[in-house]
Amino acid sequence: MRGPRRWTVTGTEVDLTAAAGAGALGAAAGAAAAGTAPTVRVPTRAGAIRFDPARTAFVVVDMQNDFCTPGGWLDSIGVDVTPARSAIEPIAELLPVLRALDVPVIWLGWGNRADRVNLPPNVIHVYDPTGTGEGIGASHADSPSVLTEGSWGAAVVDELEILPADIRIAKYRMSGFWDTPLDSTLRMLGVDTILFAGVNADQCVYATLIDAACLGYDCVFVEQASATTSPAFCLDATIYNVDQCFGFCVTAADLTASLLSTAAPLSAGTPTTAPLTSLEGTR
Repeated sequence: MRGPRRWTVTGTEVDLTAAAGAGALGAAAGAAAAGTAPTVRVPTRAGAIRFDPARTAFVVVDMQNDFCTPGGWLDSIGVDVTPARSAIEPIAELLPVLRALDVPVIWLGWGNRADRVNLPPNVIHVYDPTGTGEGIGASHADSPSVLTEGSWGAAVVDELEILPADIRIAKYRMSGFWDTPLDSTLRMLGVDTILFAGVNADQCVYATLIDAACLGYDCVFVEQASATTSPAFCLDATIYNVDQCFGFCVTAADLTASLLSTAAPLSAGTPTTAPLTSLEGTR
């Protein structure tokens, strides 16, 4: 009987690619394990991970005007959006390299119904704690209908290019897995590993990452490409908890460099075989 998918661990390196005959979910994973497809090795805070880009997706959370652009909802209520905007450049640098490796890009963001009928009270309260109707669906500055599907505020910031092949998924909770097709989309794409970026790192990015981990996905939090307008200790705690309980943390700079080193031989027409480390343990 075929066993479950497992990571292999050698020293401080964790190989997220499934070994052939050990629960690989598809031919791509088996090919990577056999050394016939490229894998990406990237440093983490604790060592390194290796993943298969053919079974990976890049999920970008809430990089929307209402959170990241002057004149959007956060800016209009007095929140400095400069920290949120710090994620734009690292994400923009990652996008073409990931696309060169055919990694799906998923834009996950708030896209609420105008009538808000599917939103529970706790979600409405987060954005309107005084109960005066100033949150989701309200009009603020340049945002005529905060975080509402089709509105300027719900659109991805202009600095990040969305291509026709990209996937856009609207969400209605802090986590992008509730009441959305995110899970089914990832499974139909054959995804095991998710690279997470966006805002706020300690809120919607983190909530989505936790649910992904509980669903069995391999979770990678991309520092620098994830940002927050919360106090600095919130980001520190998020990074600590991801490393401790839910996955791995890598920097956008390290990830970009690792992806480039994998993509370069492919663009030159040279087959890339990334040697996998021997099995010393499993997780």
